[in-house]
Amino acid sequence: MKELERHLQDLERAEVVAFGGVGFAGEVLSVTRAFEAVGERLSPELRPRLGRLLDRASPAGRVYAAILLGRLDPEAGREAWQRLAGDRSPVETFSGCVKNRTTLAEYAAAQHEVRPA
Repeated sequence: MKELERHLQDLERAEVVAFGGVGFAGEVLSVTRAFEAVGERLSPELRPRLGRLLDRASPAGRVYAAILLGRLDPEAGREAWQRLAGDRSPVETFSGCVKNRTTLAEYAAAQHEVRPA
């Protein structure tokens, strides 16, 4: 459980959203490993903690929380993305070698067809 808590803390402080390897070297970031580790341990008991992440985490951490909530409970995931659709906080993302900057609202719209407020 200590390891799971450490992963959740990493997600709470996440500075970037990245899935898979990034940069020219294809490095897998520690936050990506944390996201994958939490995803492997998803259970209903984690839902309150994911809800707190959605409330308190960095913008990138809120993206991870919304994705994980959606995997655990699709309706909770939709509600999370709806909440983020009005949030103009900046969030950095990585897609392979390309680092981008967007807002939570734009990310929510692009990923889940939610119209930004």
